[in-house]
Amino acid sequence: MTDGASGSSDRLAERLRGFGPIGILAFLTVLAGNLLFPPLSAVLALIWAKWSRTPWSELGFVRPRSWVRTVAVGVVFGAAFKLASKVLVMPLLGAPPVNAAYHHLVGNTAALPGMIAAMIIVAGFGEETLFRGFLFQRLRTLFGTGAGATALIVVLTAVFFGSLHYPDQGLPGAEQAVMTGLVFGAIYAATGRIWMVMVAHAAFDLVAVAIIYLDLEKTLAHLVFG
Repeated sequence: MTDGASGSSDRLAERLRGFGPIGILAFLTVLAGNLLFPPLSAVLALIWAKWSRTPWSELGFVRPRSWVRTVAVGVVFGAAFKLASKVLVMPLLGAPPVNAAYHHLVGNTAALPGMIAAMIIVAGFGEETLFRGFLFQRLRTLFGTGAGATALIVVLTAVFFGSLHYPDQGLPGAEQAVMTGLVFGAIYAATGRIWMVMVAHAAFDLVAVAIIYLDLEKTLAHLVFG
């Protein structure tokens, strides 16, 4: 590579990491990716990291000490979190017992493969890469890494995440998404590692699908509060 090409590449990387016109355009392009199809935004975020020479560790992609432990903790936490949400939290918020947006999944075996793939790829990988990995990195660059800035970033990303669930799931879906965004965001902020959160997110959504498929929504929603 010539010095001129190397210098040009360095300048592009610097501009992509910044918040000038190129940096803002890259940021908006990543966010808009899912408008075409999910999880395009996550893929674009990884391309941005490569072109901007941002270490993958800044997006939370840090090799865990134990893959088995990471996956196990993520599965158990995500499943327990979903059950607690369905049995305790959402009834307290006045949410209807049935998620009308996904009620068509009840007993619908043909729809399961596509939903399972979506929960793992789109939700677990795609949403966590975008909302925790990419957005945390960008907002930390903008606001800093102090405790106050981190708390603000957790809230901002959770509210943004929740707002995107409103069009198809209404207020209950948005409320649940904000709640999960706050919890997953807080875990990610504390650990700086994304793998467990990815697994937990996928497990959360897979348990949600299982509850709907088995037609257990009303039973669980009325388990404690009648």
